[in-house]
Amino acid sequence: QVQLVESGGGLVQAGDSLRLSCAASGRTSSSTDMGWFRQAPGREREFVAAARWTFGITYYADSVQGRFIMSRDNAKNTVNLQMNSLEPEDTAVYYCAAASRLPLTTSTSYDYWGQGTQVTVSS
Repeated sequence: QVQLVESGGGLVQAGDSLRLSCAASGRTSSSTDMGWFRQAPGREREFVAAARWTFGITYYADSVQGRFIMSRDNAKNTVNLQMNSLEPEDTAVYYCAAASRLPLTTSTSYDYWGQGTQVTVSS
């Protein structure tokens, strides 16, 4: 089993930054492929970012490319999502997840999910 706990969400204004963290425990390692998804009210869960740490590769949705950065802190066993230049359209519940399959851009590749953290961006 893998346990994932997100933190760092909140209410910010457009243009501000937030840093989300995902604490991982259980049967996970520094090589586990990880991803971030988000879900806004009335919309389907959508891909935000993912990383294949073993290969040093990160992927980003077009909507966040250049604004969001996904990273890992091995000492703390956390996966982070630095979100800059936030827009009202970024308002959603953000989830981190651990993958066991490819492609990392689809939610069905992930077996473990956190409970989510709310991000609200006001205009």
